[in-house]
Amino acid sequence: MKITQTSWIWRDGQFIKWADANVHVLSHSMQFGSSAFEGVRCYETPKGPAIFRLHDHLVRLVNSCKIYRMEVPYSVETLVEGCRELVKRNDMKSCYLRPMVLRGYGASGMVPFDSPIEVYLPCWPWGAYLGDEALANGVDCCISTWHRFAPNTIPAAAKIAGNYLSGQLIKMEALLNGFAEGIALGTDGMLSEGSGMNLFVVSAGTLYTPPIDGTLLPGITRSTILTLAKEAGIEVIERPLPRESLYTADEVFFTGTAAELTPVRSVDKITVGKGKPGPVTQLLQKAYLETVTGKRPDTHGWLTHV
Repeated sequence: MKITQTSWIWRDGQFIKWADANVHVLSHSMQFGSSAFEGVRCYETPKGPAIFRLHDHLVRLVNSCKIYRMEVPYSVETLVEGCRELVKRNDMKSCYLRPMVLRGYGASGMVPFDSPIEVYLPCWPWGAYLGDEALANGVDCCISTWHRFAPNTIPAAAKIAGNYLSGQLIKMEALLNGFAEGIALGTDGMLSEGSGMNLFVVSAGTLYTPPIDGTLLPGITRSTILTLAKEAGIEVIERPLPRESLYTADEVFFTGTAAELTPVRSVDKITVGKGKPGPVTQLLQKAYLETVTGKRPDTHGWLTHV
């Protein structure tokens, strides 16, 4: 899916034209993958455009930078206002935002301290990540031959560009083998996550998801679904899950800012449940989409209106 160009990008407190948002080929982030980023959605609501869980995303961005000893020169509040103004300037009713913190041109080697910190806020239109058909009917997935990295090797809790080399391998392998998405195991052989999304399993009406174990990203959509499930009276259990739990599950689905809540209809060509979104998946998908689009009361203060 190609990026659709918009007019303006926020760079270090100033708005610049899309075509002027350039970095040097020898910037540290280009050489070593040392950039932090977030993916955030803005939805059209009855009260106008609203960005979903913007503050939480930006806090995670700052925390990712902290782990990598990158000092962000702007407060979360400044970045919130930058994102709101960005959506306004680009006249977007709905869009995807990609806040980015880069290590720029300076250091010639792996040690990054001589590279300046640069902050960018772009946005562009982006529909359903896996397609509207996937949201409605689910996708076919496989267990990847690529495992997620081990705890205490690369910090999985940081949303850093270099971490997504793993996701690229998982996704490309799945696509080339005729599947829409891959599911990775951790180094212990237990379920971790998809190429860039968290994983949920429904069995006998109970919702299960792998714990935050150092192999997967603590997703903000994951957190949202856990909250909505508990409010709906669904039992939620976070615990290690073996791959075979996918084959015997009643329902399986992915969550993520891009993926939203995408059902899984088969894993390794074994049909999940009845091969279509089940009742728990449908209930939570409906609750999630109504929440992000302002069709139900924002009791958690998750919407930042533009």
